[in-house]
Amino acid sequence: MTPVALYIHWPYCARICPYCDFNVTRDRGQIATQTALFEAILTELRTQASWLGPRELASVFFGGGTPSLMRPEWIATLIDEARQLFPPSGPVEITLEANPTDAEISRYEAFRTAGINRLSIGIQSLDDAALKFLGRNHSAREALLGLDTALSVFDRVSLDLIYALPGQTPDDWAAELKRAAALGVEHISPYQLSLEPDTPFGRAARRGKLSLPAPELGEAFYYTTQSVLNDLGFEAYEVSNHAKGLAARSAHNVNIWEGVDYIGVGPGAHGRLTLDGVRHATVAESDLRTYIARVGEHGTGIDRERLSSDGSAEEALMLGLRLIDGVRLVRIQNLLLIKRDDLITDGFLDIRNDRLRATDKGRVVLDRLLLELLS
Repeated sequence: MTPVALYIHWPYCARICPYCDFNVTRDRGQIATQTALFEAILTELRTQASWLGPRELASVFFGGGTPSLMRPEWIATLIDEARQLFPPSGPVEITLEANPTDAEISRYEAFRTAGINRLSIGIQSLDDAALKFLGRNHSAREALLGLDTALSVFDRVSLDLIYALPGQTPDDWAAELKRAAALGVEHISPYQLSLEPDTPFGRAARRGKLSLPAPELGEAFYYTTQSVLNDLGFEAYEVSNHAKGLAARSAHNVNIWEGVDYIGVGPGAHGRLTLDGVRHATVAESDLRTYIARVGEHGTGIDRERLSSDGSAEEALMLGLRLIDGVRLVRIQNLLLIKRDDLITDGFLDIRNDRLRATDKGRVVLDRLLLELLS
């Protein structure tokens, strides 16, 4: 049976970080609105399921925002509903993003009971000064406590880290990576700090109040990440994701990068659905209250756009080249990649097992590589 993945977006955060440009809103205890949002998400899930017909649940990912602020019973209801709508044939990876604050740590057991079997913790740094700069509402001590608790509750735990902070050097980053890798997790997602325009950090940068390490250090940070984690047994199976073996990879993310259909529910959520043999992009209304109202009136808060065969192939290329395994050639056969052979000759790409792959040399300049391929 054709698989389908599910992404559930919960936009609430206890604090909004100054670098974040995701669709988020401050959690001020709006119980009535949050209840209405949960009910809208449940309705949206049922509506989109009715478009698809029989499918098999491949993975579930609760993202945000901070979905660990959701009531565990709501999480359980959504998981149960997804299983009923799309009966799986085997075990399903169900991930919840969480932060290591005391309030959330106390709920880890309840999340496991609700059906969560993989936790992704936004630690971001193991240094108190860095955490303060990043606007995080936890300390390094709380990060370690949260991680220890998660490892005692869940079999699979991933942690996020942010690098290339002001004043940070590749050697500093290497030391932090080694410390993080020794904490017992089998999956690490390192992300380079970027200054997004419509964020406090972006505005500070425009005023000359904030600057990051020199751009030429970007390559050094990248190679430091690859070298340190590879030496410690973490394979870079995707540009920003490292795992100890196949079983530790994020099944949900791999599903997305490999082009599996996925439902996106919640304010601002994106999805990709194949309907009557045609691939569609879906995007939900981003304003929380408008989303709730649209679902209440129409059963859905999303807009759908039919993707052309070229558009689908370009998306497959952009996502697939992020993977160490690359993109299946059959998914990009409609694209006229004039510069492909030159990039293979120059060592940026190769073809293996009927897949086009970015080499180590190519992955460090992946954005430029894609521009070359699609120009």
